[in-house]
Amino acid sequence: MVSLDGTLFIQIINFLFLIWALNTVLYKPIRRILSQRNEKITGLENGIDQSDQKSIEKDLALKSGIKQARENGLKEKEVFENEARAEELKIIEKINEKARTDLAQIREKIVQEADEARLTLLKEVDGFAEDISRRILGRAV
Repeated sequence: MVSLDGTLFIQIINFLFLIWALNTVLYKPIRRILSQRNEKITGLENGIDQSDQKSIEKDLALKSGIKQARENGLKEKEVFENEARAEELKIIEKINEKARTDLAQIREKIVQEADEARLTLLKEVDGFAEDISRRILGRAV
């Protein structure tokens, strides 16, 4: 049979001292280290989430910037094309005007040369007619 004497109280005090000593020396430091590790992991997870969010925002900003740059580029391209078309029309108009001027000068020159040739031929018509009649008739007219 088990007798309840003073050793039971000593064992209870020994047990409580052992729990206190283990808690102080072993369990509290381990729990503190686990708590610090948990805080560190939570902080790293938050940092990862923030980095992911920032990278998503930067990606969206980059895509938006690229889209805006393309739109601006297309607008500038359109402006340049319109300016080029206007310049082309000016150049074509100048060329057409020069061609019209040259054509008018050539026509004037042709008319002048034709008039000169007609006058020259009219002066020589009598000589040619006399020469032809002499050859046809065989005598001077």
